[in-house]
Formats: sequence, C-alpha cells, structure tokens
Amino acid sequence: MGRGALTRTTLALFALAPATLGAQSLEVAPFVGYRIGDVVSAPTAGIVLDVPLWPGFQVEGLFSHQPNGSHAAVDHWQAGALQEYGTGAARPFLTGVLGLTRFATGGDQEFRFATGAGGGVKLFPSRHAGIRLDGRVFATFLDAETIGGVCGGRGCIVGLHLDIAWQLEFTAAMIVRFGPG
Repeated sequence: MGRGALTRTTLALFALAPATLGAQSLEVAPFVGYRIGDVVSAPTAGIVLDVPLWPGFQVEGLFSHQPNGSHAAVDHWQAGALQEYGTGAARPFLTGVLGLTRFATGGDQEFRFATGAGGGVKLFPSRHAGIRLDGRVFATFLDAETIGGVCGGRGCIVGLHLDIAWQLEFTAAMIVRFGPG
C-alpha cells in the first residue's frame, strides 16, 4: 500500500459514518517516521486508530508501510491496547499490539505473526487536535521449530527455537479526535 492508498483509506474513514463518529470518540493519527532493525532501515508511514473504552484506556489499531526499494516493502497490521497516564494536555502512554507483518519482494509476499510494544506522549493543545510522538519495538516471528521434548506424568518440557526479526520505529503523528473529548 503506497502513500496514495494510505491517503484514500484515511479519507474513507472520515467519510464512512459521520453520525457514528460523532457518538463515539475516535482518534485518527496518520504518522511518518523511521524504522531500523534486522530487515532494513528506512522511512515508514502509517495510521493509528484509537477508540476509548474508558478514561485512559483505548483499543488501538495500527497499519504501517515501509518501502524497501522499488518493488519491496514491510507492512505491519496490528491491534491491541493503549494506556494513557494523566488527563492533561500532555499524556504519556504505553501500548501493546499483536498482528501480522507482510514482507513483499517483487511478486512474492509472506505473512508472519508479530507483536509490538511501545510508548510515547500525546500532546493536546486543543480538544480535537494533537500531536503523538511514539517509539515502538516489533518482533516478527520468521520461523519456529521444536528441538525436542520430554514428557512425564506431570507435563512436557519442549525446547523451542525461534528466528525473530527485530525492528525499532520512531514516529510523529497529527491526531484528529472525533466525538466527545
């Protein structure tokens, strides 16, 4: 998904159901940043959607796209939760997500399970607009195999070998909040 598709997706979300957005709070935060790690280091762009469940706690969805050359990309599709600390104009937060990483090269693509965690701060100079600064780490599980196991009357002990690709991402976003603040 290129930047044009990301823009179209963001605009579609704004146009989907204005009445629903007015009844439920929703934070939409398109972001840009830089990702480094085992795969490749390059700029990244994406969008974060947060829906508050109760004060300070939000369900979060994240999509990010990292182009790697003319025909390669790394995308993350994640869902999880975000916990804010404080209610003022500056709100530190922690977030945890699970989902998929898509590696695309030429005509090939592979999907792998991934998890992520991070933190940052949301700055709200007004009720419906703000800035979000994030740092995240992603662990993508490339391969897993059992090495051996021993089972007895009380359970099993199994050795597990994991190949994990680590990535660290730093982003800045413009937050638009819909609904009650």
